Amino acid sequence: MNSEWALVALFGVFVLEGAMLMYFMPSELIVPGSIVLLGTDALLPVLAVAVLGATLGQYALFLVAKRGGRAYLEEKRWFRISPEKLDRFDGWFERWGPVAVPVSNALLFTRGMLTVPAGFAEMDDRRFVLYSAAGTLVFEVALAGLYLAGSSLLF
Repeated sequence: MNSEWALVALFGVFVLEGAMLMYFMPSELIVPGSIVLLGTDALLPVLAVAVLGATLGQYALFLVAKRGGRAYLEEKRWFRISPEKLDRFDGWFERWGPVAVPVSNALLFTRGMLTVPAGFAEMDDRRFVLYSAAGTLVFEVALAGLYLAGSSLLF
């Protein structure tokens, strides 16, 4: 497979993942799987594509939340966060403020969940993009590092 086209496809996958529209595979497998398929020489391009794509996807969801509001999102079939979970994440954002965005992006199971409350709170766009990208970078580098450490132990 041509690695340039693989990176383009990977970018699209990460945009969907960031926008919380990718339900067909665990997002934790994308970077390690990409390294397996493209090789360790592609590590930096894979990480760059992951951060850019996921941040773009999260920014799109952030803008929908910011402009459309909670009622708009809750009526959309593609938006699969229950009102109870959304209440919980709203509470986290109210308690911790914008710093909750990069922290949640860097953790398993909460990744991207503060995107919508940040939009509801009308967080500054530039600040959101910076915080989203920072948290995503930490998360993806950790996944790549775990994969590389594990594969060096096995092989």
